[in-house]
Formats: sequence, C-alpha cells, structure tokens
Amino acid sequence: MRITINNSDHLGVIAGGLCMLHCFATPILFLSQAAVISYDVPLLWTGLNYLFLIVSFFAVYQSAQNSSNSSIKYFLFIAWALLTGLILNEGFEIFHIAEFYTYLSAITLCGLHIYNLKYCTCKDDNCCTHK
Repeated sequence: MRITINNSDHLGVIAGGLCMLHCFATPILFLSQAAVISYDVPLLWTGLNYLFLIVSFFAVYQSAQNSSNSSIKYFLFIAWALLTGLILNEGFEIFHIAEFYTYLSAITLCGLHIYNLKYCTCKDDNCCTHK
C-alpha cells in the first residue's frame, strides 16, 4: 500500500504553523494554570511535539519528491532535522538552547514549503525531478 500526499507543501505549512502555535501556547497555558496545578506537562501535550515532527517528515519527504529544485530538497531535510534536534533537545533537556531557535527553524521550514509550492513544484510528469 502506497500513501501519497497530494498537497504536501500545504500539509507542511499547516503542521509547521500548528507546531508554532503549540510552542507559543505552552508557556502561556501552563503559567496561567500554575496556581491550580503542578508544572508537570501532560504526556498528551508533549506528545504533540512528536506528532508534528512525524507529520512534517512525511510532508518534507513528499515535497522533496515533487520538487524541481534540488537545493530546496536538501534545505527541507536540513530544516526538518534541525527542528527535530531542537525539539528532542528540549524534551531531554540536553543543552539549554533558547526557544527562539526552535521558532526560527519552524518558520524556516514553513517558508521552504511555501517557496517550494510557489516556485518548485512539478505540475506534470515532464519536469526535471529525479525519481
């Protein structure tokens, strides 16, 4: 069974946008509830990080398959790997890295999807992608 994503760049932008919204909302939600509950982050809430990474990986993979620009293919995977590394670092608390870099990598990934959608996506089978 082969799963294909028809609008992988759209999916990538949506996943990245939801990921950033999730990242922005987390501190606000937990600080507003600090007086009521302990600061333990629910497993479901942190699991969203990994769900966004999985969805965005499939979007990056499919977008790279359909892109006519080989540089964008590499940049998509580099941006995804950087975002993954930053989120894993945050989850395991290996190094103290400012949240700004996580937001920046998510914005970069969204921007690459938008660029790929606008300028690099093959419209038919006669484009220069390497399958």
